[in-house]
Amino acid sequence: MSRVKEYSEFEDTLYDDINEDTQKDKFLIFQIGSEDYGIEIKHVVEIITMQTITEVPEMPNYIKGIINLKGKVIPLMDVSIRFNLDPIKYNERTCIVIVEVNQILVGLIVERVSEVTKIPAFQIEGAPNTGSIIGKGFIQGIGKSEDKIKILLNIEKILYHKTRFNLRKQTV
Repeated sequence: MSRVKEYSEFEDTLYDDINEDTQKDKFLIFQIGSEDYGIEIKHVVEIITMQTITEVPEMPNYIKGIINLKGKVIPLMDVSIRFNLDPIKYNERTCIVIVEVNQILVGLIVERVSEVTKIPAFQIEGAPNTGSIIGKGFIQGIGKSEDKIKILLNIEKILYHKTRFNLRKQTV
C-alpha cells in the first residue's frame, strides 16, 4: 500500500468523524518502538509525511523545529524524546500528526501511525502510577482493544506539562 493511500485512509476516517458524537471513544493509534499509543481523534487535524524541518535555537530538545504547512508555521515535537525514550530514527514510515489543542496547532513526530480505533470507556482503565515522566499526567488511561494494550495519552499535558516552550495561538 502506498504511503499516500495509507494516510488518505486515516484522513478519510478523520473527515468522516466531524460530528462530536462520531468522534466519541475514537483514538488515533501510533507506535513508538514496540508500544502502541493513542490520542483522542477529536484533536487530530491531519497526518502528513515528514517535511523539511527548520531548526529554532534555544528550544527544548524535544522541539525539533518548525514547518510551513499551508501557510501556517507549525512547531514539531518528537514524542519519543518528550517521553525521555531513545530518539526514533526518521524513515519512510515516520510521520507528523498535526493536532489542535486550545486553538494551537502542533505537529507530533511519531514512528508510524497504525489505525483509528474505537475504545469504549468501559475498556479504559486509569493510568498506573509508574513513577516515570510518562505516568506523570501524560497518560489519560490504558485502553484494551483486541487483546492488546494501548497507552492513551492526555495530549494537553504532553504539550503543556513542565515545558519551557511557549505555545501560542497561530495567526493567519
